[in-house]
Formats: sequence, C-alpha cells, structure tokens
Amino acid sequence: MSSGEEKLLKISKIKEGTVIDHIPAGKALKVLSVLRIDRGCNHTVSIGINIKSKKLNHKDVVKIESRFLEKNELDKISLVAPDATISIIRDYEIYEKFRVELPDSVVGIINCNNQNCITNSGEPVPPEFKVKSKKPLVLTCVYCERNMGEGEVHSLL
Repeated sequence: MSSGEEKLLKISKIKEGTVIDHIPAGKALKVLSVLRIDRGCNHTVSIGINIKSKKLNHKDVVKIESRFLEKNELDKISLVAPDATISIIRDYEIYEKFRVELPDSVVGIINCNNQNCITNSGEPVPPEFKVKSKKPLVLTCVYCERNMGEGEVHSLL
C-alpha cells in the first residue's frame, strides 16, 4: 500500500457541523441514540465503526453535518464516551476542538432507577446525580443515595 493510499479518508470531510471522535469501539450507535439522531434527523450523518486508532487500538467516529451540540448533549456523550473529542467544523476546517468533560453533577439527563425515589413520585423534582467515580462510571442519586453503574446508566439514556 502506498503512502497516498494510507492517507485516504474513510469518512469524507464535512463543510459545517460536529465531529465526535475517540468514541470507544462499538459505542457510536449509543452516541447517536443519546443525541436522538436515530429518531428522524434532517442532517447528514456519517458513522465510522471499529476504525484503527493509535491511541485506542480501535474507535468509532460520528460526523453530523450542519449540527452543533448543546451543553446537555455533551454531558450525555460524556456518560457514554468519557474520552471523546468534539471538533466544530466550519468551511471544512476545524474551528474548535475539545474533549468532553463528565460534570461533577448530572441533572435532568437520566432518571433514578429506584422506583421509591422522590424523583419518580410525580413531585416536581429533577433527577440529580453526583459522579462518585469516573472510571468505572458510578453515579449516586442526591435524593435516595442509590448508586448506579455504567450499565445501568447506559440503559437509562
């Protein structure tokens, strides 16, 4: 394989939008799900799954044309892919690049899985969790103190 062939892009560039890179291999579809892109989207979306990576061995990449993410969407991504990087693209070039950051507190993104928690009783109380551990992911409900691990959190997203 010549060096020209090695540099061939597996997913084409986008003119404007967001690139989510360094997603753990196999998690791209979950990222699309938490962004609700799987439920009718008017944007062109490119997905690379199981791409070779020097840093992660294998990774997933998502490119969303003409869409820029909100803070709460970045928080959701951080729960699924805590080491993901976000690139804001303008006129085919990287305008801004940063890593998602898991916040210390997660508010209104997921519900507590304890049916007896006040957040599940019909009271106007938004679900709130403190991040007890980032690796492995463990969230603690501030109301009932129930701990939830990564698998439980991902099933609620």
